[in-house]
Amino acid sequence: QVQLVESGGGSVQTGGSLRLSCAASGGTLSGYLMGWFRQAPGKEREFVVGINWNDHSTYYGDPSVKGRFTISVDDAKNMVYLQMNSLKPEDTAVYYCAGDSGTTGWARGSWGQGTQVTVSS
Repeated sequence: QVQLVESGGGSVQTGGSLRLSCAASGGTLSGYLMGWFRQAPGKEREFVVGINWNDHSTYYGDPSVKGRFTISVDDAKNMVYLQMNSLKPEDTAVYYCAGDSGTTGWARGSWGQGTQVTVSS
């Protein structure tokens, strides 16, 4: 499986923006579904948004981020990005990049170590 490393988290005020990056190494992402999950304190990890590496189709798991968060990829660099705009305090969480090869499912797929995003009011 590929290895994933996130970066780009930080602290911002309400209404601010952040871009998270996920660097993949150790294999091709062809056929993968790549996604961003998040886990807020005291809550379960939730699926935020995903993208099909091959055709770049996207799908959102959390309707509250649609119109504010955008997932994208850079095929040449094996990178996945999450552009987050109009951030709200409820977006505060640890954000994880994940990869589903198509045979593993998310749970048994590749996961990064997570990056903290904190939004203050």
